[in-house]
Amino acid sequence: MFIDRVKIKIKAGDGGDGVTAFRREKFVPRGGPSGGDGGKGGDVWLESDEGLNTLLHLRYNPEHKAERGRHGEGSNRHGKDGADEIVKVPIGTQVFNAETNELLFDFTEAEQRFLAAKGGKGGWGNQHFATPTRRAPRYHYTGRPGEELELQLELKLIADVGLVGFPNAGKSTLISVISAAKPKIADYPFTTLEPNLGVVDMGEFKTFVVADIPGLIEGASEGAGLGDRFLRHVERTKFLLHLVDVSSLSGRDAVEDYEIINRELASYNAELAERPQVVVATKIDALDEPERLESLKKKAKKDGKPFFAISAVTNQGTRELVNFVANWLDDLAAEITERIEIYETG
Repeated sequence: MFIDRVKIKIKAGDGGDGVTAFRREKFVPRGGPSGGDGGKGGDVWLESDEGLNTLLHLRYNPEHKAERGRHGEGSNRHGKDGADEIVKVPIGTQVFNAETNELLFDFTEAEQRFLAAKGGKGGWGNQHFATPTRRAPRYHYTGRPGEELELQLELKLIADVGLVGFPNAGKSTLISVISAAKPKIADYPFTTLEPNLGVVDMGEFKTFVVADIPGLIEGASEGAGLGDRFLRHVERTKFLLHLVDVSSLSGRDAVEDYEIINRELASYNAELAERPQVVVATKIDALDEPERLESLKKKAKKDGKPFFAISAVTNQGTRELVNFVANWLDDLAAEITERIEIYETG
């Protein structure tokens, strides 16, 4: 089960109490205060783990508590510090304060760590309060409580390319052909109920990651169909492949479908609507009205977007599309490197 949003409660350990104690040793009269300090409470850390790709493990384990510090003891013995609690999350997880909705941390790499809640300090024992005029203090400090809060975790898949389009536009078929991903494929709408990731291998250790997002329909930004809840997973992508079914089997107009999806993207996030986009006409093996393909091609050209026509079933045009995507990603990487070099050299 793919879970991309979950709330958890975390509680750092309380600090241990200090202690009031006095030395009671033979041949040491009036030994003085010897109460040790309490141990520090354990912290709660969040850590990204590349072996995870969903928040499912936190759905059924929503409460996480670090160990409290042990109390101090006599003979100036310090209490043991509490053990930390480490909560593993997948790469791409964003951490929000559930009460204020403030973004606290964004995990974008493996093995990143975020201190989510600090453990309480241990209390002082009475040894700290001895002075020349107060040689036998009979009090100590209690430990401080550890931090406690509720977190909202949201997962945004990290991929190079995002596939968007109407249900049954051919997204799942395409990702199954160009990668090792095996999503559910059927001839009815909404066969994809959760995002899928596929790694495209170009050879010579060159790869890129594609995210297949469940289909959108008109009104998705207002909750129609599956809504727009999965669109967060293409917010990190470098560009989009907008798949449009040009066969007459869909019973819809290809240009209108193209415009509807772009409107839904804009309604969800204006920046996402401006993301570089490649228009991909699909199912050309079932094309019986060539004018449907031509009208979409003219619209893409008018909007200044690259255009490809493919059939994932017969592999027609898929290799050219994949090569174009790989080259575009190389150009983007080179452009970013150049910008960094210019910045560093002043």
